Amino acid sequence: MKVKVNKDACIGCGACAQICDEVFELNDDGLSEVKVEEENKEKDEFVSVKEELQDEVRDAAESCPTGAIEIEEN
Repeated sequence: MKVKVNKDACIGCGACAQICDEVFELNDDGLSEVKVEEENKEKDEFVSVKEELQDEVRDAAESCPTGAIEIEEN
């Protein structure tokens, strides 16, 4: 599974970070983003999710009020 946050749709409510803080965080602009190593950070790219976190990521996506979290199943 891979995931990304659509920055144009995110309103910064923080629900995703509360549900799965291992994957999501709020950035300096107050919007959600997927946590990745800085050297691997590509703007608006899908990021791989560890298998043990996939259910939490799905829950976060379902809880997003604007549908900003996009999931790509492998």
